[in-house]
Amino acid sequence: MFRSSLSGNGGMFFIFEKEGSYNFWMKNMNFALDIIWIDADKKIVDIRENNQPCKESCKSLIPAGQAKYALEVNAGFIKKNKIKIGEQVNF
Repeated sequence: MFRSSLSGNGGMFFIFEKEGSYNFWMKNMNFALDIIWIDADKKIVDIRENNQPCKESCKSLIPAGQAKYALEVNAGFIKKNKIKIGEQVNF
């Protein structure tokens, strides 16, 4: 929240203690984001593209599957890199 930007290939990586349904919202953001949810086996379980900032009455972005990790990146990253649900990631 309140950031003015992310670097071109930058992101914010969230690591949770255990798998769960971790919601995100775009309250007080200043730019659009793509969000990628990843399970404990490092498989993409959900993606949401071009999530727009909001100030009030922000809707929660709820993943379709259980995730242990979430990655927020600049809007357009998912499309540009042809990221798909079910793909394996390495980190």
